[in-house]
Amino acid sequence: MMANRPFVWAFIATAGVLVALAIAAALLSLSGVVFSVFAAIFITLGLDPLVRWFERHGMRRGFAIVTVILLFVVVIAGMLWLLVPLVISQAAAFIASLPDLYAKLQQQDWYQDAVSGSGGVIGNVYAWFVDLLADPTTWATIGGGALNIGIAIIGGISSGFFIFVLTIYFTATLDTSKAAIYTLISASHRERVVGYAERIMQNVGRYLSGMVILAFFNAVYSFILLTLVGQPFALVISVAAFFITLIPLIGTVLTTIVMTALSLFVSPTAALIVLVAMLVYMQVEAYILTPRVMSKAVQVPGSIVLIAALAGGTLAGLPGALVAIPVAAGILLIVKEVVVPWKART
Repeated sequence: MMANRPFVWAFIATAGVLVALAIAAALLSLSGVVFSVFAAIFITLGLDPLVRWFERHGMRRGFAIVTVILLFVVVIAGMLWLLVPLVISQAAAFIASLPDLYAKLQQQDWYQDAVSGSGGVIGNVYAWFVDLLADPTTWATIGGGALNIGIAIIGGISSGFFIFVLTIYFTATLDTSKAAIYTLISASHRERVVGYAERIMQNVGRYLSGMVILAFFNAVYSFILLTLVGQPFALVISVAAFFITLIPLIGTVLTTIVMTALSLFVSPTAALIVLVAMLVYMQVEAYILTPRVMSKAVQVPGSIVLIAALAGGTLAGLPGALVAIPVAAGILLIVKEVVVPWKART
């Protein structure tokens, strides 16, 4: 066609490019909706092991699904009613009190010794960091302005509600939806594809539920530890630690650094206690908690975790980093169960 009818070929190629660009633009405009759907699917897969746990203990699947949905609703409602207002108030108080905390920090002997020993570099860095966090224009700049911040908050609330409703629906209709999707697969390959798909979804669900359990342990431990050392903003820091430690391998390290640095506002002794206690906790988590909680989930090598977290975080921030690791776990399972045996046969 290119040789005999070049103009027709050029027209068809141009039309194909335009259609591809239109599809890409449509997907880009619907990126928020697509992300919400995938987030609801991942949450549903994370709740599915709990449904199966109730089934193994003698509960019918219908009652197990209703029980898990009610627990999910109660947890979300409790967070919105009790936890979120406290976290918001503590976060606002923390930002407002940063200048006073820094002023008290400057009066401590160890800080003055550190500043004099570094030629004033540490003092300048701390002053810049505190001023940056305490300046309201910083948050407005990050959000692209006050209007964009308001739009982002409203969008986040609406997306959260959308994900919440979708999660309930997906949890209630998970088996029906999977059965409907499996009918689209040719009968000759259906049994094999269904087997792999079920294993992937079970492993991803176990991985997600395991990470939530580990992050919850970390957040509770961080809250108790920070409260004991006298950190006045222990709640907001521990809540932030919960979401950060959902990223395995690097999440606990990041929260340890942040918690130790913020404990310096209390005293160097408090920071040392927090650092030592978190180092001990990391060993307990690595050798006791993680093997027990994640024993049935597919194991992801540390290098893959770092690459997936970095790629997902670059594309979609913290939610992208959280979603990327279960995706990597699913891909690894496909490679292990499909690609490697196929290569061995050929």
